Amino acid sequence: MTTRFAGMMLGVAALALAAPAAAETFTLRIGAGHPNGPTVYVNDMADFFVPEVKRRVAEETEHEIEFVEGYGGAIAGVADVFESVQSGLLDIGGFCMCFETSKLFVHNFPYYAPFGPQDSVQAMQTVRQVYNEVPFLTEAFEKDYGQVLLGLHGWDNYHLGTVEPWSTLEDLQGVKIAGAGPNLPWLETAGTVPVQSALPDGYMSMQTGVYSGWIMFPSGYLGFKFHEPAPNFTLIGFGAMGVNVLTMNSASLSRLPEDVQAIIREVGAQYEANAGANLNAAQERGLAGLAEAGANIVELAPEARQAWAETLADFPARMAADGDSRGLPASEALKAYIAAVSAAGYDWPVDYVIE
Repeated sequence: MTTRFAGMMLGVAALALAAPAAAETFTLRIGAGHPNGPTVYVNDMADFFVPEVKRRVAEETEHEIEFVEGYGGAIAGVADVFESVQSGLLDIGGFCMCFETSKLFVHNFPYYAPFGPQDSVQAMQTVRQVYNEVPFLTEAFEKDYGQVLLGLHGWDNYHLGTVEPWSTLEDLQGVKIAGAGPNLPWLETAGTVPVQSALPDGYMSMQTGVYSGWIMFPSGYLGFKFHEPAPNFTLIGFGAMGVNVLTMNSASLSRLPEDVQAIIREVGAQYEANAGANLNAAQERGLAGLAEAGANIVELAPEARQAWAETLADFPARMAADGDSRGLPASEALKAYIAAVSAAGYDWPVDYVIE
């Protein structure tokens, strides 16, 4: 009887191993500090990433995914998403690395080489090339901060909106202009007074005179209605910046079945692949919307743009040296980026040299 019982139990165990895993519904918290609507990377989270993951998991696995979505700071503010993913408050977060200038110093390398690609597709492709060439950029998320990089995203081409019109760098001397952080040195070398700020604060701050302009891309300038307190929008072309990311808490990802993990990674890669075209479209809509709203849109004279670019000629080298002194591969990343942009056929207005 003992032998028969042991045989029966082995048979049951074998059947259990052969049976498919029980279907489960997994709930994930996803969020961003910026709102859905005026912010492209958040729109792509809400309108593409979330529904596509849900669809594919339901159709291709035995499981289902449900999302608790918290955009516009509903779960974490713009400067808190990175840490919220690390702690597990968010399972998945989208954020601009411009708010992590210390922890993600090297990852902000596109900001350190302004007047780069004007086209967001080209910008995203060259940034991805740098990530492929410099493994540190991807590995640091998981090794140091307990999260996995799912996909890159960015901002469309940066220009400058102001309360008062201007045409030369002399007109901007002493004017307070806001920016996100790593782009503030663009303003400083031109003689303006840089002010650290965040998009949700811009409207009221310009309306009340805290500062008199924002260095901003058209989609954001229109989406946050900055043209109402500051109707002058000058096309400068500081470049499109691939500095936003979508990451997932490593523990949250690992607890999911392997087939679900694979889908999340694949949809994250597609989220990145869609970014450039979506940003370009947002730039066009933004400029059209600003014109329709009555904003004063002018293009900066080539000689004034060149003069501004020349004030930043040594900026990449300074930032590379700063990063290297911290033990980070800053020179490696910036050299790779400058080379990738040049190889893509873009002509920099100044020669950036990094020893």
